Amino acid sequence: MNTDTTYMQRCIELALKGEYSSKPNPRVGCLIVKEGQVIAEGWHQFAGEVHAEVHALNQAQASTSGASLYVTLEPCSHHGRTAPCCDAIIAAGVSKVVYGMIDPNPEVAGKGLSKLKAAGIEVIGPLLAEKCADLNPGFIKRMTSALPYVRCKMAMSSDGRTAMASGESKWITGVEARQDVQKFRARSSALISGIETVLADDPSLNVRLDDAEVLQPLRVICDSNLRLSPEAKTLQIPGNILLVSAIEKEFETAEKKVANLEQICLPNAEKKIDLHALLKFLAQVKECNEVLIESGSTLAGAFIKAGLVDEIILYMAPKLLGHKGLPLFTLPGLENMEDQISLEYSDVSLLGKDCRMRVRVLNK
Repeated sequence: MNTDTTYMQRCIELALKGEYSSKPNPRVGCLIVKEGQVIAEGWHQFAGEVHAEVHALNQAQASTSGASLYVTLEPCSHHGRTAPCCDAIIAAGVSKVVYGMIDPNPEVAGKGLSKLKAAGIEVIGPLLAEKCADLNPGFIKRMTSALPYVRCKMAMSSDGRTAMASGESKWITGVEARQDVQKFRARSSALISGIETVLADDPSLNVRLDDAEVLQPLRVICDSNLRLSPEAKTLQIPGNILLVSAIEKEFETAEKKVANLEQICLPNAEKKIDLHALLKFLAQVKECNEVLIESGSTLAGAFIKAGLVDEIILYMAPKLLGHKGLPLFTLPGLENMEDQISLEYSDVSLLGKDCRMRVRVLNK
């Protein structure tokens, strides 16, 4: 393994320090090397604060003149929430930049590299591009398709049931699996649930991680006919809520409007919520990179059937709930083998007594 690759791998590790906090910006890691020694490390922590490159330059313990800078994503060349990183790199006297991947943001997309080259800086890359891309599936998809990267999380028994016929479901999986879900929530910009789940389980729909800097995701409730109770637990805790309906009607409690709640109406031709329009709204208006669906079989199945899910996260417990238990997904119209939806396993892991399977949806 050459030195450049080793340094880039370290940049990837640094980028993950902003895994839960950099949204809606990408996760980026950077280090600066001079005369074979790492003199600074940096990563992007919060939107609106300095980017990884400037963070590293600010941490430098020696002169950066003639140094090499390694970064997972092409340095930006435009004015956004902060000044262009390219300008800071050029001013610091850096002589070489090694980048992981080109920025998919059309405002950058090669312009940063061109600016560095024009300033006489040696530019090398892409390097470990696939691993660098894995840091930011949502940012990349939002920049290239104006939609977020969508994960659907479900917990099931070994016979594919999500609850008993009565609806009882606590708890199918163990503590380790439930804690793992919190990590996927934390890296998500929005968490989508359906009104049936909210009415049945009264979930908080927030992130509960004690040892990490977390920006709480937007809590999105799909409630076509506005049946949400003003007493719902998720309305009583801090955090922003988006209530999505298919009818024009104002939601408010008996006393006042919910201060942190926003409403939108997105009906489709069937007078249900237009799920594609919802995801487009989340990406373009709310700048959501990654979205996690935690719902019952009907809403989850509707997202999958519409070809809007990129990845399914299945937690399987070593239990049998019987053939009368509730199914994993409601997918009407799959009558023949040619109608099947194909999946591809990307990871299988044990979490305590449970198994977590991550699968990509192929024929969307």
